[in-house]
Amino acid sequence: MSDTPFDAAAVTPRGLSRAAGDGGPAAPVRILHLGLGNFFRAHQAWYTAHAPDAADWGIAAFSGSRPDLPEALAAQDGLYTLVTRGADGDRSEVLAGLSAVHPGGDHGAWLGYWRLPALAVVTLTVTEAGYTRRADGGLDTDRPEVAADLAALRADPLAPVRTAVARLLAGLAARRAAGLGPVALVPCDNLPANGTVLARLLREAAAQVGGGPFAEAVESGAACATTRVDRITPATTDADRADLAAAGGIADAAPVLTEPFSEWVLSGGFPAGRPDWERAGARLVDDVTPYEERKLWLLNGAHSLLAYAGGIRGHATVAEAVADPECRRWTEQWWTEAAARLRLPAEESDAYRAALLERFGNPRIRHALAQIAADGSQKLPVRILPVLRRERAAGRMPAGAVRVLAAWLAHLRGFGAPVRDAGAEPLLPTARGPLPDAVRGVLAALDPALGGDAALAAAVLAAVRADFPEAC
Repeated sequence: MSDTPFDAAAVTPRGLSRAAGDGGPAAPVRILHLGLGNFFRAHQAWYTAHAPDAADWGIAAFSGSRPDLPEALAAQDGLYTLVTRGADGDRSEVLAGLSAVHPGGDHGAWLGYWRLPALAVVTLTVTEAGYTRRADGGLDTDRPEVAADLAALRADPLAPVRTAVARLLAGLAARRAAGLGPVALVPCDNLPANGTVLARLLREAAAQVGGGPFAEAVESGAACATTRVDRITPATTDADRADLAAAGGIADAAPVLTEPFSEWVLSGGFPAGRPDWERAGARLVDDVTPYEERKLWLLNGAHSLLAYAGGIRGHATVAEAVADPECRRWTEQWWTEAAARLRLPAEESDAYRAALLERFGNPRIRHALAQIAADGSQKLPVRILPVLRRERAAGRMPAGAVRVLAAWLAHLRGFGAPVRDAGAEPLLPTARGPLPDAVRGVLAALDPALGGDAALAAAVLAAVRADFPEAC
């Protein structure tokens, strides 16, 4: 990759435009998406674009809050280049499935799409933190932004709101008020049973707002699917834009780079229909759970380990970290513990692990450890703790899981990647205090039962001292 900054005024390649014949006409909007980021554009939007009925399934996508990406995409008529970066070279394609793009604050447009009779599917990629949950999984009504949104909807169902759950609730209420039928809600974030999680949060939000029409909108207007998503998609850099302009003849302000591997497993009903995603490679199953656990524990769990431990050892990317023999050994140890708890044939887990080593080691995918390290307080409870709890219940001390917790504690103490984790901010004074107290406090914050496990606390303390002595 070049280090040359991207300067749109200095390149001769043309920009993307439907008027110039790129992508064809925009498809009618039947899908609404929240979370206009790289992963969505490399995954759900890619599957929709590759479905044989893509011409019938346009997507209107909203950012979480930032306006710059919608502005860049709107200037390109929603078009963008997807660069699939294999170890042996790149393959580029222009994807045209975004029929409209909006900043997150455009609440009037958001509600307008919910009032479309043709709307059938609402997808979201807002990260684990975007579900604004308490430690017990319920809606965190003590968070100021959640409380403010609920108060706003209580006063006026059309009031602008910011949090994901409130935005979905407002949309469902607007659709019910328009006399329209149910839609499928399809969360695509790394949460176990994400469809069940979302349904619970919406019911709790509706009750907080006063029930009535809001509760009816949730119960009769939303069919929550459960999904498991998988595709490594790093952040785009200015150098990536410059290289695309130089090599591909396209001045694209919003390209996406991704790996060749992709997987999407879904379960649930779609009352108003959906694209033929199976023909693009998605899998519709009765139970997503085994695939969900495989991905969360093996891929995402290893990512968290590498993000914290690799960052402390001076690495910047997943490829660098997994090439470190010590990080590789730690990863394999974690995988052995986690794979023993999977409800899939051993040969399938072994094949997935082998594929992960190849994917992680792809030197042409620059997946930054600092990006993965964000929001560990939301990620570790679903990536690491399920295996840890089961091992402790069986009387074992899982060294791989213990090391992830030790690495995260060292990260919170200021080593490796900078801490970007709103959920961990209240923990930082404890985490940066005397090490024995820090271990007990951080474990208790993750799960009170873990905080009372003296043997586990002793193991984490020993792991910090042995593997991350700089954090002592």
